[in-house]
Amino acid sequence: MSQAEIISILQDAIYTAIISSAPMLIAAIVVGLIVSIFQATTQINEQTLAFVPKIIAILLTFLVSASFIINTITEFTYRLYDSVNTIVS
Repeated sequence: MSQAEIISILQDAIYTAIISSAPMLIAAIVVGLIVSIFQATTQINEQTLAFVPKIIAILLTFLVSASFIINTITEFTYRLYDSVNTIVS
């Protein structure tokens, strides 16, 4: 097994992790920005105010994008298992 094969597998794994987590991260960023604008507008400086909406947004986004995440991880797993023959030989 060469370094190029290892690096290729690691790059694919990192790409899969980023693509799988992107919808939830984007939802958290958008909700955090909206809450921050709301806090700046109303001058409410409560730290815990942003926590609950972010958690709700992340959970809802996870429920909506769960099939996409499962498909992405499944495709990565299939590609990994298919590459076992080339790695072993």
